Amino acid sequence: MSPNASSAAVPGARAERRFLAGPRSRRSELRFLWTMLREFTHGFRVLHFVGPCVSVFGSARVADGSLYYTLARQLGAGLSRQGFTVLTGGGPGIMEAANRGARDAGGPSVGCNIVLPQEQQPNPYLDRWLACRYFFVRKVLLVKYSYAFVIMPGGLGTLDELFEALTLIQTKKILDFPVVIVGRDYWQPLLTLLARMEEQGMVAPADLRLLTYTDSVEEALAYIERHAVVKFKLVPPPRRRWWLGE
Repeated sequence: MSPNASSAAVPGARAERRFLAGPRSRRSELRFLWTMLREFTHGFRVLHFVGPCVSVFGSARVADGSLYYTLARQLGAGLSRQGFTVLTGGGPGIMEAANRGARDAGGPSVGCNIVLPQEQQPNPYLDRWLACRYFFVRKVLLVKYSYAFVIMPGGLGTLDELFEALTLIQTKKILDFPVVIVGRDYWQPLLTLLARMEEQGMVAPADLRLLTYTDSVEEALAYIERHAVVKFKLVPPPRRRWWLGE
């Protein structure tokens, strides 16, 4: 597929590229801001009643039956039993596994999908989902409703989501919610890099104090229990208001 064909397959891709290319007319800038406002508003409406969430991040390319798929499915079930809504990027792989685990346990399962040329279809284990055109809107929604973040093996998108959460915690833009990294062998190069950054004074020890690594579902759930359920307590979702069309 040529680059032009790829961008044409994604609604609004060319408009986004034009927006990021520098200043445009005031009318064009205002039009783009309006599309972003509509997407944020839609996201807030869809997710307003989902309750306290844990966001599970990971690769869309992990197959059913693999070790990491199984672990993510078990984690999704365990998080549901703790009273959380399982929130993912809504796609296949790790995301599907976590949502599937929530469905197994009878808990709510929600996804914030992203419109891409590939790997964009919502998985079949979602109770509610929405499709985002803009990555930054999607990342805001995945953070806004979460009490903890679980990082399963993944690629560039997973790294982006991990460091987004860590940066927001470091700069105190959000509370110090726990971040659980699952898959020690897979993430070992990253752990080595973070340790070196700390040694060089680029990262303060306090910046990583709620970052933990494990291969155990039970250990991950216990950590979230201590640092999210007990510390922050689960806040029930707001009541629906009929006069707002909810």
